[in-house]
Amino acid sequence: MAIIKPFKGLRPPKNIVEEVACLPYDVMNSEEATKMVDGKKASLLRITRAEIEFNSGTDPHDEKVYTRAKDNFESFQEKGFLVQDTENHYYIYAQTMNGKTQYGIVGDAACEDYLNGKIKKHELTRPDKEEDRKVLTRSLKANIEPVFFTYRAVPEIDEIVTDIISNNKPIYDFTAEDGFGHHFWVIENAETNIMLEKLFNEKVPCTYVADGHHRTAAAAGMSAEFASQNPNHTGNEPYNYFMAVHFPDNQLQIIDYNRVVKDLNGLNPAEFLEKIDVNFGITQISGSIVKPEKLHDFSMYLDGKWYGLTAKKPTYNDDNPIDSLDVSVLSKFILEPILNIINLRTDTRIDFVGGIRGLSELSKRVDSGEMAVAFALFPVSMNQLMNIADTGNIMPPKVTWFEPKLRSGLVINKLN
Repeated sequence: MAIIKPFKGLRPPKNIVEEVACLPYDVMNSEEATKMVDGKKASLLRITRAEIEFNSGTDPHDEKVYTRAKDNFESFQEKGFLVQDTENHYYIYAQTMNGKTQYGIVGDAACEDYLNGKIKKHELTRPDKEEDRKVLTRSLKANIEPVFFTYRAVPEIDEIVTDIISNNKPIYDFTAEDGFGHHFWVIENAETNIMLEKLFNEKVPCTYVADGHHRTAAAAGMSAEFASQNPNHTGNEPYNYFMAVHFPDNQLQIIDYNRVVKDLNGLNPAEFLEKIDVNFGITQISGSIVKPEKLHDFSMYLDGKWYGLTAKKPTYNDDNPIDSLDVSVLSKFILEPILNIINLRTDTRIDFVGGIRGLSELSKRVDSGEMAVAFALFPVSMNQLMNIADTGNIMPPKVTWFEPKLRSGLVINKLN
């Protein structure tokens, strides 16, 4: 069963939480981060993106950047920007988007569970991104940002969460500049914390990485490194765990992740449509947005028009977790054979657009001349995501998109 433990969180005082809290380090570049911290001396970006405190163009991986992050982390604690709880707690972190709120439990996941497969992944990681988070963890001796996990919902856990949020005001409660609401409770009752740990241990056989594969892999790698440096290692030290927000699967919705391509590989629009027609039925042509309504339906924006496309059999295999994915169908029957886009991770002719931006973003980028064609996909389901992880498969790039992104700085997990 999965190990998910309470911990002594390091948190900001209520009066500055909105200044401390920030978006994850990997959703902006250095220039954007610099603008975000303007006038915010306590922004966590001064730790997670410490290159912003140097001259423009400074390499984020320079040793002096990690040193500055460490200095700022220590300074934040000295100045009272971050204060550690005196007892172990679970925490509840909720997010509100478009009137819908999802509630997750913040707890320490076990690095051992990642290594033995109880924490299941569905994406490949890049060594350079792993190493960056390892160096930061090594410098800070802390999990500075949470990982986004999910698990198959347990009614008894849901009931505990519902009781707490119904009868207690959140410690933090604010709406960020992007319009998303963030709400945070500390589970103070010792018996409740004990019960939650018992329920996770007895009723949650595994958890799934929804977002944060690199941070998860880095945490496991650093745990092994810290253990090798400790001659009295027992396995119970704080560095054997890392912070994650665990959302039950019945609360999460995956948003579509769409594609835009710069050119038609030498084809004109009529020739391109003729090739698509071999494996897809063109079901609708419209001047207004056409949205996919079900699995294996696609929308395409080309030459000022929206097209509805329906994949023909046997382009997909619903009995295979990877071949059932529409991203696989799109790659195998349009991107690779027609547009000659073989590697989605490295080909600069393709870009990805999170569904949170809306389908109008696709037509905007094509109409501007930046891109030649756009494809909108029906979002994958949580069940598809879990089935892929359960069978040990790895998803193609850019399949899942969760919004809103977890705010960093609401709670931090120290490793010493």
